[in-house]
Amino acid sequence: MGAGAGCGRAGRDDAAVAELTGLLREGADGDRLAGWPPDMRILVRREKIEEGRQLSLFEQINGYRYQLIATNTRGGQLQRLEARHRVHARVEGFIRCGKDTGLARWPSHSFAINTAWVTAVALAIDLLCWTRLLLLDGPLAKAEPATLRYRLLHAAARLVKRSRNLILRIPETWPWAQEFAAAVNRVRAIP
Repeated sequence: MGAGAGCGRAGRDDAAVAELTGLLREGADGDRLAGWPPDMRILVRREKIEEGRQLSLFEQINGYRYQLIATNTRGGQLQRLEARHRVHARVEGFIRCGKDTGLARWPSHSFAINTAWVTAVALAIDLLCWTRLLLLDGPLAKAEPATLRYRLLHAAARLVKRSRNLILRIPETWPWAQEFAAAVNRVRAIP
């Protein structure tokens, strides 16, 4: 088993990757992959479970989390194949974010209108990503679009003009007032 490689970061010391194809093809029970393509490979990633994570019964007993990966990629290091798989899982998360932001619904049968819609949704996704990256921290920095809409973008606030200055008045009892104020201060600090 090799050390688990990260996506753009150092591998975890408590993670390991191994190939199970030989065991499944030539095990005591015969070829368990008989219905699969002959070039199919099965990899497994094992990692220590992070604290605070909800565990399945198997994870509680064992103390490790296992992920199986089926691929038809020939050769290559196991760690690289496993890291490529995890990057793909991140891409699927971005697709889900896009659907939550508006790609799941098309406003018209007109191609031109839908093109404008996709452009607007792409802009909204970019703004959400930059907002999370530059302005938010803690749980909100990893929040899904629906959570950000509920907690930050639907703020019951008033825009007041005083002495040629615009002031945003947020109720102090609003649960996310501190996070919102911190985000506004970070925007103002950007040169």
